Amino acid sequence: MAFPRHRPRRLRSTPAMRRLVAQTSLEPRHLVLPMFVADGIGEPRAIASMPGVVQHTRESLRRAATDAVAAGVGGLMLFGVPRDEDKDALGSVGIAEDGILNVALRDLSAEVGDATVLMADTCLDEFTDHGHCGVLDVEGRVDNDATNDRYVALAVAQANSGAHVVGPSGMMDGQVAAIRDGLDAAGHTDVVILAYAAKFASGFYGPFREAVASSLAGDRRTYQQNPGNAREALHEVELDIDEGADIIMVKPAMAYLDVLRAAADTSPVPVAAYQVSGEYSMISAAAANGWVDLPTVALETLISIRRAGADIVLTYWAAEAATWLA
Repeated sequence: MAFPRHRPRRLRSTPAMRRLVAQTSLEPRHLVLPMFVADGIGEPRAIASMPGVVQHTRESLRRAATDAVAAGVGGLMLFGVPRDEDKDALGSVGIAEDGILNVALRDLSAEVGDATVLMADTCLDEFTDHGHCGVLDVEGRVDNDATNDRYVALAVAQANSGAHVVGPSGMMDGQVAAIRDGLDAAGHTDVVILAYAAKFASGFYGPFREAVASSLAGDRRTYQQNPGNAREALHEVELDIDEGADIIMVKPAMAYLDVLRAAADTSPVPVAAYQVSGEYSMISAAAANGWVDLPTVALETLISIRRAGADIVLTYWAAEAATWLA
């Protein structure tokens, strides 16, 4: 009997051997935890469609952030949830110094300082009474350039409040260049721009709409990307890098790993990917039914996103995954 000379199983024989030859690593520092902070609530409020995720009070946000930082996560991405009565057509509460997101940024800046990277969602959808990511014109369409003006004000307010990173997610043409110019003019030359460069019009965002109490009626297909257009996504990535993006992101992650891989192959700047609410919720639901083991599958999806080229992964499992990895 002829025995095979090539036995790849030799390199899988023990945990130590598998660790030695692992080609892709997943560490807590790669992970960013998205967090929601709501105005006008006295205790954390569960998000029904995202088991284990809550809208935080300012106090519970500080505690959860401290725990996440202690676990070693790479950063925190904050989303603000204002009271309905504070929303308006321009998303003014997002820019206001006493708006919930800016107040929370100052809280965390004081609490954890430079021990982690504080990121802020730089978009208007949580703050507008119509739920769109920008300013509407007289015909009800999103006005690209007027929206960029608001994004500049939003980014400067977030930087003033302690954000190390601003994350424009509205997919407006020219948003990165406008924000870079605005930040620099305001003296925030060191604030990083994480550009949501390839953000697709996806059904996987459903639970997030509950998380931020979205007022949206209709859809965002005139500014978010067609799920079938990979080449267009790479064009958007190139444009954002040319405009000064320090990091680019693909969103969602799991259904767009091909786009993520292509972006990582060409990007000279770090690449992030967002494992979004629907991706989180469908795995959580399967685990709750006993169909999959949650830590095993969650970590498998995260390593797949890293393997596809993400340097940074935004995931609602960031703090838990840090514990599992330890």
